[in-house]
Amino acid sequence: MTASPPPAELRQLALQALLEPDSQQKVLLTVYLQEQSATLFIVSEADFLTPVSLPGCPARPELRSHLDVPKRSPFTPEGLAALLHALTHIEFNAINLALDAIWRFADMPHAYYLDWLKVAAEEARHFSLLRAHLQSMGYDYGDFPAHTGLWDMARKTAGDVLVRMALVPRTLEARGLDATPPLQAKLRKVGTPDALRAVDILDLILRDEIGHVAIGNHWYRMVCAQRGLDPLTTYAVLAQQFGAPRLKGPFNLEARRDAGFEEAELTQLCTHA
Repeated sequence: MTASPPPAELRQLALQALLEPDSQQKVLLTVYLQEQSATLFIVSEADFLTPVSLPGCPARPELRSHLDVPKRSPFTPEGLAALLHALTHIEFNAINLALDAIWRFADMPHAYYLDWLKVAAEEARHFSLLRAHLQSMGYDYGDFPAHTGLWDMARKTAGDVLVRMALVPRTLEARGLDATPPLQAKLRKVGTPDALRAVDILDLILRDEIGHVAIGNHWYRMVCAQRGLDPLTTYAVLAQQFGAPRLKGPFNLEARRDAGFEEAELTQLCTHA
């Protein structure tokens, strides 16, 4: 009688997916984890040694400071492709950020790990949609340089789940809620079939990202409650301490409300913008 294989552990598998350098393989691993989530067990109390080569990234695109990435007009075919490439790179980083949130932080409820696995799988779908659109235009992921900004914040916030929840989903990803409608308006002005297809993809991404930010809000508030901290004042302290980017309007207040931001937070946001 053949012995059954031992059950697989989610956080260790998430780390393996995070370390995978091939973007397509990373997508497949992430989607597989989501599909198999009901069969996986979770060792929430385990801490893992941080690998040196984190995260796994393909040889291309060339990564530069955001100041060194050239800006192009989306009103040219190449400029539109470069814009879509930048969005595709954001989604690739978002897969890594969600996987990192799973393996890195111990002693969280099981629901926390399943929430971030759902986020990782949805980010993988966003990446695949944008990459397929790029390919339909004659380009591919890696054809333009890209910046490291999102993962830079992941490094800054690696030591504490409270800081990660505050400054990645509630700050960087929430900024995407604000940026999407103006970007869609610009793409509608471009008006080409490729630009209008991108508008449709961004509609889907925006709907999902509201849910991702809501997950960040939920776990941020839960950890604040555990530690006896006020979410509003704690966020201001963390944003200053860890050098979070200063957010500028216009703000998508409707989407932020749907994502769980409270009125006091939105007032603070608008006051300090």
